[in-house]
Amino acid sequence: MTLTRDPDAPPEASLPPHALEASAVLAAFASSLEGLRSSEAERRRARYGANVLAPARGDGVLHILWRQINNPLVFVLLGAAALAIATGKGIDGAVVLAVVVVNAIIGFVQEYRAGKAIAALSAMTPDTATVLRDGEKVTVPAAELVPGDIVLLQSGDRVPADVRLVVERGLRVEEAALTGESVPAEKETAPLPPDTPLGDRRNMAFAGTYVTSGVGTAVVVATGMRTELGRISAMLRETTEIETPLTKQIAAVSRWITVAILIVSALLFATGLLRGYPAVDAILAAITLAVGAIPEGLPAVITIVLAIGVRRMAARRAIVRRLAAVETLGSATVICSDKTGTLTRNEMMVQHLWAPSGHYRLTGTGYAPEGALLHNDQSVAPPDDVAELARAGALCSDSTVQQKDGKWVITGDPTEAALEVAARKILGDVAALRRDWPRLDAIPFESERKFMATLHATPSGGQVIYLKGAPEVVLQRAARDGAGAPLDAAQIAAQVEALAAQGLRVLALAAKVPAAPLAALSEEDVAGGFVFLGLQGLIDPPRPEAIAAVAACHGAGITVKMITGDHASTALAIGRQLGLADAGDRAVTGAELERLSDDEMVDVVRTANVFARVAPEHKLRLVRALQRQGEVVAMTGDGVNDAPALKQADIGVAMGITGTDVSKEAADIVLADDNFATIAAAVEEGRRAYDNLVKSLAFILPTNLAFALIFLVAVVFFPIEGGNALLPMLPTQLLWINLVSAVTLALPLAVEAMEPDIMRRPPRRPDAPVFNRFVAFRTVLVALLIASGTLGLFLVQYFSEVGIGIAPDVALREAQTMAVTAVTLFQVFYLLQSRSLRDSIFSIGLFSNPWVYVGIGVLLALQAGFIYLPVMNVLFGTAPLSLMSLLEAVLVAFLIVPVITVEKAIASRLAREAA
Repeated sequence: MTLTRDPDAPPEASLPPHALEASAVLAAFASSLEGLRSSEAERRRARYGANVLAPARGDGVLHILWRQINNPLVFVLLGAAALAIATGKGIDGAVVLAVVVVNAIIGFVQEYRAGKAIAALSAMTPDTATVLRDGEKVTVPAAELVPGDIVLLQSGDRVPADVRLVVERGLRVEEAALTGESVPAEKETAPLPPDTPLGDRRNMAFAGTYVTSGVGTAVVVATGMRTELGRISAMLRETTEIETPLTKQIAAVSRWITVAILIVSALLFATGLLRGYPAVDAILAAITLAVGAIPEGLPAVITIVLAIGVRRMAARRAIVRRLAAVETLGSATVICSDKTGTLTRNEMMVQHLWAPSGHYRLTGTGYAPEGALLHNDQSVAPPDDVAELARAGALCSDSTVQQKDGKWVITGDPTEAALEVAARKILGDVAALRRDWPRLDAIPFESERKFMATLHATPSGGQVIYLKGAPEVVLQRAARDGAGAPLDAAQIAAQVEALAAQGLRVLALAAKVPAAPLAALSEEDVAGGFVFLGLQGLIDPPRPEAIAAVAACHGAGITVKMITGDHASTALAIGRQLGLADAGDRAVTGAELERLSDDEMVDVVRTANVFARVAPEHKLRLVRALQRQGEVVAMTGDGVNDAPALKQADIGVAMGITGTDVSKEAADIVLADDNFATIAAAVEEGRRAYDNLVKSLAFILPTNLAFALIFLVAVVFFPIEGGNALLPMLPTQLLWINLVSAVTLALPLAVEAMEPDIMRRPPRRPDAPVFNRFVAFRTVLVALLIASGTLGLFLVQYFSEVGIGIAPDVALREAQTMAVTAVTLFQVFYLLQSRSLRDSIFSIGLFSNPWVYVGIGVLLALQAGFIYLPVMNVLFGTAPLSLMSLLEAVLVAFLIVPVITVEKAIASRLAREAA
């Protein structure tokens, strides 16, 4: 943070405010504990501006709408529609335009609802703040704060700006949204080294964080966009959203199809003129080819497949905000996860105890007071020293735990709540304990003294003082252990180090019987003479399901990296329990990352999996370093500090329960249960969606290629009858197949069952084509079958009708109807073969997906209307067919079944031989 200082400030004010004495910071801002004069505050507000974040620069409605149209395939369709209308084919042109409009509306609605992350940041600034102005305490709009203002903070306040603490008493600030720290930060006023990481700046409080306990007086050192919150807002603006692998590949396919369509349509038009086609017919052939070769149903099918994936993910508690996120998460190669609440429970828990009688472990999870006391892995009744240690923890704390709506919730500090839960597990009824041992007085915890002391009446009529705090502070005040022996400080220090090495937060507890009854506690009463009771080691434990989910990700070839604002020792201990780090690994800290170049960062992220004490810019650099290696990165987070990285990542995953509005708006997916296991489930669903999407696309595209082949053959080889071109289909008829048939039949493929080996495959390469060589061969083979069968049926139908005296124009309509029906039936039989790209229909089960037959039934009903309803005959230029004609179409179309069955068998044998 750059210190915004008064021009007349002393030279040392060039240091960051956390590195200065409080008096020097006041001098740097020409302020005092009396506060600024109102006139001076007005002058500074004119100079520094309002204490607000800059509003988001959102795209306008027209700009969003233009993005939906700015696509090569859309331009081809618009050109085809314009040509159709210009040549008198008004209905054809109107139908094509309707397709373009519907697709544009769908895309516009999706995009218009996204992109509100920066606006959510503004909501984190409080409306008012309590300050000293002209020597008096006043409440002013937070937007009017200026550097140098003296702000008064108390429990429940949201910090209105970045401030340097001048005076504090027991001040704790919840900074998880900004730093990722799992417990409230204890504050102090002493200066710190200039390079102190953000999460360790104990003499600072930052805009948007919450005061959980205590009071404080502070001087404002940064406002608006100069705050840490504003810096994140600026990073969020500069962060660009990454195109998904599917988006890139569909765009590439679209460009390729567009160029091919334009070239072939131009050649077709020229060929038609050379063969003597009337100009109108030559143009119509070119338009028809363009409309037929463009997969108009592709956007709808992609949307439907992804939407079904969204529904499935929602059922598994992953809420998808952007459709493309479904496929992207399925192709993730690296998941960068926050620790607190995602990989861990976000519930502090006493896991280990040490007393003179030995080491003990407490079982159970979270704040539920259910668990056993274990000694040497055997359940035991609590010995007297352990019971006394648990009693001290419960009485020397202010937090409570109670059950509400079937859930255990806490009031107060999570660490103290964990001590009460431990006492419940060991002693039972803590409420009765507190009634029998009433508190008479207390010295509250303050960061300077690092301890809390309470005075209690005992059931026998005496008094006892309990002391709880940092081990080194409690040891200074204790002379004997619980057995009455002289205290072995070195032994206890070794126990503290051993517990801390496991990532535990260690608290020491002691007791003292006053020499005479006390009316109140004083500093002299707690200066010494205590009996050391023991240690309690606390941790936010890993979720059991997260451990299994990490293993599942590793089995799927996905690397999991933990990126947290917590301390390195805690992060490494949790990482080892989760299987992210081995015994010889270490956690890389944000301070280390700060010294690395971008190239060095790439080397670090390739090998390290645990990152601790990181700042927002570090998370952003880590994501970018992984992306430079070609990784598809999923990033999880819940805080404001995570938002830039969430937006930069290929897939951002926010926490639904603990997540801030900022992180949710920046993310693509929100977890309803804040559980890493849900991410693994979402990856599984994403892979399933991609599998079914490939099946759907492999089903659709052969028809479009078949259309191109049909019209090339027709224009080059078919005769010209009565001066008119003999075209197998009209543009509107092609649109009927592309939209109605493709969507109706492709939709059942979106609900195909999950492949059994889906989480045993390696991640799909980001540059891997959607259509590999195998799928491309299948597309060509099926297109040749459809084109040859359709052309044969069209010619037989036309010339047989003309041969018996039917008028050529009527015969042409019947033949075109026959061609459309043949393509539709080919699709019906090919759909059955598309349920698995390699296995036979019998191996996957004829009726394992009943929606296939529902789709076929709907299509056949629609096709019957297309053939026999008069209004459809007028709209699409069709004519009724005889029963014999329909039977011929069915027999020819069925040929696709044995051909693809043989092709699958050959492909499976070759794959086995290659393996």
